[in-house]
Amino acid sequence: MAVMGEGIDAKVPAHYGSPHREQRALMEKGALVDLSQFEVVTVAGPDRLSWLHNLTSQHLTGLTAGESTELLILDVNGRIDNAAAVVDDGDRLFLIVDSGYGDKLVTFLQSMKFMLRVDVELTDLAVIGSMNAPSFDSLAVWRDPWPEIGPESVAYGPKENHPGEGHHRFLAVVEADRAPKILEAAERLAGMLAWEAQRIVDLRPRLGVDVDERSLPHEWDWLRTSVHLDKGCYRGQEAVARIVNLGRPPRRAVFIDLDGSVDELPAPGTPIQVGEKQVGTLTSVGRDMDEGPVGLGLVKRNAPVDAEALIGSVAARLHTIVTPDGKTERSYERPKLR
Repeated sequence: MAVMGEGIDAKVPAHYGSPHREQRALMEKGALVDLSQFEVVTVAGPDRLSWLHNLTSQHLTGLTAGESTELLILDVNGRIDNAAAVVDDGDRLFLIVDSGYGDKLVTFLQSMKFMLRVDVELTDLAVIGSMNAPSFDSLAVWRDPWPEIGPESVAYGPKENHPGEGHHRFLAVVEADRAPKILEAAERLAGMLAWEAQRIVDLRPRLGVDVDERSLPHEWDWLRTSVHLDKGCYRGQEAVARIVNLGRPPRRAVFIDLDGSVDELPAPGTPIQVGEKQVGTLTSVGRDMDEGPVGLGLVKRNAPVDAEALIGSVAARLHTIVTPDGKTERSYERPKLR
């Protein structure tokens, strides 16, 4: 029997009895995950790719049918306002966003339509996740590029031997009435606890969980898959360029090993303390099948590297994802408008 989730994932099963076995089935046996809390926005019309190319962080004008990418929508200061998985079927662009972000995306896009030939809709389509290409029919399938570094992108975290290497998520978009039937027919199912544990150990940031009102893509190493550095101007581009050139984003992501002897883990939002100082905040937490209790967090740039910490009453060790200098191997030149 499924045990339902809480918070942002309250609509879907947290687990079906054994999160660790479900994570193993997710990684090795093609288990499916109910992701119907995610929301799908479609954009139709002949101007859809060029229009979104100009509004977002990603290069979209050459996107082909079936090709997957992801984009960020930034504010004028380069902070993350929204994020979407992107796949086009030749007629419509599918934008898959985290729970609760669909209306916000549609409101923004509608405000930017002007006289362009685009049609934006928040749909009732459903999303099913897996770590293998799905075998059932779907309207569109998005393959997560994480942690690949795009040809005109940069990495702030590991460039080689990334823990997420080879672990690609697939999000299949299906009609809402078909999703329960597909899940019922699946040989194996996994809940959100398994899905989230794998996301955490793969160092994969999630909009509705890890991002706050001050988050920059550099802090989460999110440029590697979501920001194209050689395209025309978009909102927030100057801030992106400044940190690419100068480094030193105000905060930086860390991977967290938590004391495995405790029964109750600290909740997201719990302060991270090193010694007597609060240096950051826990953003994601889970129990991985191999690593045990793990988390992601954001700490101040000058927080001690790979330090022992206390999160609530739980002992932890912080492992660097983004380095304190926040430097990449690439400098940035403002691209010409085209």
